[in-house]
Amino acid sequence: MNAHVSPDACPALVLNADYRPLSYYPLSLWSWQDAIKAVFLERVNIVSYYDRLVRSPSFEMRLPSVVCLKSYVRPARHPAFTRFNVFLRDRFSCQYCGAREDLTFDHLIPRSRGGQTTWENVVTACAPCNLKKGGMMPKRAGMWPAQTPYKPSVQDLHNNGRAFPPNFLHESWMDFLYWDTELEP
Repeated sequence: MNAHVSPDACPALVLNADYRPLSYYPLSLWSWQDAIKAVFLERVNIVSYYDRLVRSPSFEMRLPSVVCLKSYVRPARHPAFTRFNVFLRDRFSCQYCGAREDLTFDHLIPRSRGGQTTWENVVTACAPCNLKKGGMMPKRAGMWPAQTPYKPSVQDLHNNGRAFPPNFLHESWMDFLYWDTELEP
């Protein structure tokens, strides 16, 4: 890495104490400032470094590219119900037509008919399909989701997240990441 590269372009991959990423999607990354702060607070071990130094009048340090927590953080057993997690469960595609743009979420049983905002009643839908279905029940609209909505596990979301690698992956991270797709050098 070029010494003229901004430290802001040098995030650190954060691993749990078992050397697995805290999260795949979004990938668990810390800014260089947060990584250095955690080093000084003795909360992490540095696993790998960038070829980039940061300096102060009395201090010089290579930026960490991979850090590992000293204390194991137990992953959540059940992911939070959020719009992002619904999209991730549904692999960022409309469950009616497969589109990947202009995504919203749709209540299978419309709220106007007593449908609740739960994992089992909400699917990812593109805006045109959501508008077309409107307040109708799936049978009346003739629109059925590609997969029955379900409450995903954290592992389900991690597995789906691996299908969407980030745009930037530093080579020092590769031993700790397992993606479904081939990565270009």
